[in-house]
Amino acid sequence: MTTAAPFLPWNRPSIGGEEEAEVIHTLRSGWLTHGPKATRFEEVVKTALGAEDAFAVSSCTAALHLAFLAAGIKPGDEVITASLTFCAAPNAIVQSGGTPVFTEVDPVTFNIDPEAAEQAITARTKAIVVMHYGGHPCDLLAFRKLADDHGLVLIEDAAHALHASRDGLRAGSIGDLAVFSFYANKVMTTGEGGMIAGRADLVQAARLLGRHGIDSSVWQRHGKRRTADYEVTVPGLKYTMPDITAAVGIQQFQKLPDFTARRAQIAASYDRSLAGLPGLRLPTVLDGVRHGWFLYPVLIEPVGGRSRDTVADMLLDTYGIGTSVHFKPVHRLAAYRYIDCHLPVTEQIAARQLSLPCYPAMTSSDVQRVIDAVHAVWS
Repeated sequence: MTTAAPFLPWNRPSIGGEEEAEVIHTLRSGWLTHGPKATRFEEVVKTALGAEDAFAVSSCTAALHLAFLAAGIKPGDEVITASLTFCAAPNAIVQSGGTPVFTEVDPVTFNIDPEAAEQAITARTKAIVVMHYGGHPCDLLAFRKLADDHGLVLIEDAAHALHASRDGLRAGSIGDLAVFSFYANKVMTTGEGGMIAGRADLVQAARLLGRHGIDSSVWQRHGKRRTADYEVTVPGLKYTMPDITAAVGIQQFQKLPDFTARRAQIAASYDRSLAGLPGLRLPTVLDGVRHGWFLYPVLIEPVGGRSRDTVADMLLDTYGIGTSVHFKPVHRLAAYRYIDCHLPVTEQIAARQLSLPCYPAMTSSDVQRVIDAVHAVWS
């Protein structure tokens, strides 16, 4: 790195005194595991989404695993999903006994394409997983109709889109189940953590499975009956979110509208300042969409001696600016290369996509620094 400026990471969480005070309150309360704070966190998310129920868990991957188990995915069942995603959803499908079926994405929004998903449906299809790429919701109404027409469970992977909406519908509010991520780099964070929300019967099944299959939570038993007075009704797992984690989430969720507004401001600055650079395609936001801007994903055409990787290297080595790639297609990962699929749009996007820094902790000078560096790379 030749720049004298400090390193500007691709992402940095925004944690303040409110989160610190909530955590200290939890530590002093004497109750650290899944209890009153996790229950409160579930309630505020459930209310915001208009969901029937919600369950706070240890990660979005845990939420995905529980979603597939609650949906009854078993060996022989197929689950349709995009390959342009993180490996968590396909991994959870396989761990549930199912088979992932990778389908093509829309070349404009990078979301799973409804027509491609419909063409992939077979007699073995049990569910569809839609991921709202970068915070741009997929076609919620089209996928709801598709799932209903074919009797499929619709699962929204809304890890990128907790405050996003499309056509007046909030991401995470249309699926039979929706999962959210509160990982360190997401639109709000608890460090690690996730949430599953949706139909009450499915969330309750997930809740039971996520607390060892025990018929009541330890918080429900606290002070009311003996701690050993419980029954295990199904062989479950341990996926609950502790109250220390939920304490951070309660405060972060209150800040989410402001976080999203700041992300949108940064995206607008990039839109204004980077438009017209040859070979640089900026993200498209469809009409009726409130973007979550987890990502500001650009496509870099391999022209003029530039490529996605050379641009990323120059931004880092010369200007001290971190970037990221979202994603290496799952069907190209070693664990999934046995799956035969032809996804040219997915592969072209994956080869050219680069995520620029876009997060609330960025100052105006940070944003200008990125803009100036990109222009310098293009000069």
